[in-house]
Amino acid sequence: MRRSLLVILLLVLSFNLRAQTWEIGGFGGGSGYMGDLNQKNPLKVSGVAAGAFLRYNFNGYISLGAGANYGIISAADSVSSNQQNRIRNLSFTTRLLEASLTAEFNFMEYIPSVSKNVYTPYVLFGIAYTNYNPRANYQGQTYELRYFQTEGVAYKNNTIAVPFGIGIKYNIAGRLTLAANLSYRTAYTDYLDDVSGVYPNKSIFNDPTGAALSDRSATQIGASGTQRGDLRPHDTYFFTGVSVSYTFITPKCYYER
Repeated sequence: MRRSLLVILLLVLSFNLRAQTWEIGGFGGGSGYMGDLNQKNPLKVSGVAAGAFLRYNFNGYISLGAGANYGIISAADSVSSNQQNRIRNLSFTTRLLEASLTAEFNFMEYIPSVSKNVYTPYVLFGIAYTNYNPRANYQGQTYELRYFQTEGVAYKNNTIAVPFGIGIKYNIAGRLTLAANLSYRTAYTDYLDDVSGVYPNKSIFNDPTGAALSDRSATQIGASGTQRGDLRPHDTYFFTGVSVSYTFITPKCYYER
């Protein structure tokens, strides 16, 4: 019995070793976000995005990769179709610096230049660590909003996020892969845009600039305790675009086409 189990284990390990490959690549495209200043358009791109990744392919179906991504997200009430949002008149811009670990699952067996399939749809999910720092322009100057605690709340400028998405890969030549994907990140913060809950009591601000940044409406609508954000607990951001990667295939990684 033990000998049979050992044989099975060796066969599994032998298969896995033949299938293991490394892959390196880069990504370029756009980024966007869903949150208190954009509640209805999940595909609204508001800035550029770029990144690089290193991926380990266990076989033609499963891979695990580490990546670093950069993106810019922004939104402004002044261009909203909702009149109440235009009156609120808040805005923000932030750059995102993300380090991620993601798993990908191909729907069809795919190893470029080796497997018979030249394309495959795939899904991905994982975990990420993201740095952000919302800013806003006010009277010709740019301010870091987190510093002023515009809702009377102190929050960190980094967060854990959960990536998930879909894409499609295509073997364009040899060991080169062209892929397109759309991947969202649920952030464990509601302050990517510096907006979350209610207006604070203006007496908490020692600096009049803080009070002005908290309520940028022309009519000063921000009475203490009235709603400022959408009160949902998490913001979401996304990256979408194309990537090009090269797969290093060892002699042990061999399949008949």
